[in-house]
Amino acid sequence: MLLSNKKSALVPALCFLFCIFTACNKNLLDPVPETSISDVTAFDTPERILAQVNGLYSGVKNAQLFGGRYTIYQELRADEFIMNKPNAQTGQLTWGHNVNSSTSEVQNMWSSAYGAINRIHLFLEGLEANKSKITEAVYANYVGEAKFLRALCYLVLVQQYARPYAENYGASAGVPIRLAAEKSSKNNELARSTVKQVYDQILADLNDAEAKLPLTYATAMLNTTRAQRNAAIGLKTRVYLVEGDYENVVKEAVKIASGTLVFQATSGVANRLETQVANVFTGSYTGPEAMFSLPMNAQDAPGGQNALSYYFTFNPGNGEYYLNTAGTVGSPVYASSSTDARKSLVVTQQNQLWLYKFKTASPYIDYIPVVRYAEVLLNYAEAAAMTNDLTKATALLNAVRRRSDASYNFAASAIGSREALVNTILAERKVELLGEGFRVPDLQRRLQPLPPKSGIAGSAPSVAVSESQYIWPIPANELSTNPLMIPNP
Repeated sequence: MLLSNKKSALVPALCFLFCIFTACNKNLLDPVPETSISDVTAFDTPERILAQVNGLYSGVKNAQLFGGRYTIYQELRADEFIMNKPNAQTGQLTWGHNVNSSTSEVQNMWSSAYGAINRIHLFLEGLEANKSKITEAVYANYVGEAKFLRALCYLVLVQQYARPYAENYGASAGVPIRLAAEKSSKNNELARSTVKQVYDQILADLNDAEAKLPLTYATAMLNTTRAQRNAAIGLKTRVYLVEGDYENVVKEAVKIASGTLVFQATSGVANRLETQVANVFTGSYTGPEAMFSLPMNAQDAPGGQNALSYYFTFNPGNGEYYLNTAGTVGSPVYASSSTDARKSLVVTQQNQLWLYKFKTASPYIDYIPVVRYAEVLLNYAEAAAMTNDLTKATALLNAVRRRSDASYNFAASAIGSREALVNTILAERKVELLGEGFRVPDLQRRLQPLPPKSGIAGSAPSVAVSESQYIWPIPANELSTNPLMIPNP
């Protein structure tokens, strides 16, 4: 289940042979380390070191993590999608809030995230021992990429398996923070850090990444598929928004979007909104809005049951989950009279509405957006509103809406007060980011229940913030191999 994909459009990665420490059992008769680099010359040349960097992205692109399933599960746990085909292999238990510590998705996401983290640590260890073989600038670049990816993995883990930061300013039990390569199971014992400590580590990694990453790469493909400075800053706006640290969201956002009206990036990659929203999800996938995406191609695809288009489209997908008419698609944006271009991303088939942001046929090679510029502008808008800069917040909101509906004007009642403006920004966020994995994290950061949903194949109840199902349980494998791990209540 823990096979990594190769990074497309880059040098093919040399493989790490590693055993995920959360599931290792020490064989006392076998003294060979449980985690080892398959090729003792893996760091011998700059080209081979680059191949190891590419392998880090492959780890994060695991199908059980950002290769598809992470985004899918964030949507299934919320209220935007209705189950069409009950199947435990395609998220039925997640959709119905019926997972437990032994459920496959609970264990697979945890082990995939920590597996990617351990791969990063193995790389950093090997890189440090061989830094003389590359320039100082390239060394810094690679360290920055590794720390960006580690931050991304820890963000998944702390949001999925720990209580929300907003509940008590991060005082709850988080996840173990592992910062060194694990080459055997002897270091399994590690207690949970607090939620705040995990977020502090994430921000420390992103701050270091920002300082070390290049402003740009040589091509649009590399600017999209490898971490660069603006991607690290963009991810920081997301993290600070989760913490409710609106001043720092603004502080980070203005490093990129310091212009006015169109809010085009003024340094680093020339990020801006695509002229047409559909361009984000088709064509080269490397336009200016794509701050960081995971690429796919025919030789490097997530596989049918891990692909977003397999889940959310009827054809060419498998019609697993259709859109809930009581959710976001019930808004006026999607009405027949609407002139909003985003309604073209929703298609009616078999008397149901389906999301067609991700729509390639088998082998399902849609790129997966991880950070895009529209999200950063909406993060900035919400933070500006919360810090009482209603003029800036409204301008940012208009920039996102008018990209898809150039003549649209929000009613005065929708933007006339801070509370109204924040609610309007949140509604816009639901429309703009529909199906991209933001719904549950957005509910959790604002301590809102997971809404109920029902359809022809079943129903799922509302989940209150206080209920155990609000977050995922700690996996059984981790509980059995780490004696210091405590389960979620």
